[in-house]
Formats: sequence, structure tokens, C-alpha cells
Amino acid sequence: MGQPTEAQRVRGYILTQANKLTIPELVSKVRTDTAPLREAAASVPEDRFFDRPNSEDWSAAEVFTHILDMNDRGAELIAGILDSGAAPAAVADVMTGETRGGLKHAEDFWQAYVAKREPLLERVLLARGDEYLEVRVRSSFGDLTWREWLLFMRVHDLDHMRQLQTNAAHFGG
Repeated sequence: MGQPTEAQRVRGYILTQANKLTIPELVSKVRTDTAPLREAAASVPEDRFFDRPNSEDWSAAEVFTHILDMNDRGAELIAGILDSGAAPAAVADVMTGETRGGLKHAEDFWQAYVAKREPLLERVLLARGDEYLEVRVRSSFGDLTWREWLLFMRVHDLDHMRQLQTNAAHFGG
């Protein structure tokens, strides 16, 4: 057998960590590790936040809109499982190339992110951690429990944070 693929390594990390950490540790890890999104977004020059570095890349606003979309879907998915035990619809991890209306600056995007993420983390802190683990949701890394999905959200955010950093570097931020 050959070396595991990147997707297999990430899946292994998600499964191991999500099931090893206590709920408070899991929430702390997600909260702490994704906090640099704020700085990464703010490092893109304000007047270039909606500009694409080139035709193949996404603008910082498009990247952060995708982060917000996945954050919203993940929050609904996890809270829905914890509240009802029902399997939600599959979540598609697709970048649309759109931006959120009304959000004009990096800080606006960050505040929209926190407005959804923090209630989710507070809801997760109320969980025992063993409820509804039989409910699985399809992801790009295979079927995940709500605990694993929460850690997947961290991995997702950090992956796209690198795009924000690339945009900042391109535009001299």
C-alpha cells in the first residue's frame, strides 16, 4: 500500500482529534485556531478586498463569502443534529463567486462570521458529546458525525484563510 493521500490524512486527523478531545477542548481548538481569519482578512488592502488577483483566483470578499456560507450551513447542520437527532441534507462545499450583500469591509465579514459561529460553539458546549453520533453527514472527507463536522469546519476555514493571505500578499497587504 502506498502513502495516504492528502484527503486521507486530513480525514484521519479530523476523526482522531474530534473523537479524542473533550467538548470544551474541541470548542476551544476551533475558536482559537480560526481567530486568525480576522487578521488575514484585514491584511487585504481595503480598496482591493473585492478585487480578484487574477481571473482564476477569488477575491477576498468571495473567499470570505464562501467561508460564511459554509459556516452557516455547518451551524445549521450541527445544531439541527443536536436539537433533533435528524440527519440534515447534504452540505455542498462550493464556491459560488458571489459576495454577501451589505458587507463592505473585512471587519463586516468577520462580524458576520462570529455572529453565527459563537452561538454554534455555545450550543456545542451544552452537548454531552455522545449524542446522535450515529447520524452522519457527507463531506469532501467522507461521512462525518457532528463532532467531526465541527473540526472539519476548522480545517475548511484554515484552508481558505491561506487564500486570504495569498490575496493580501498579492495586493501588498
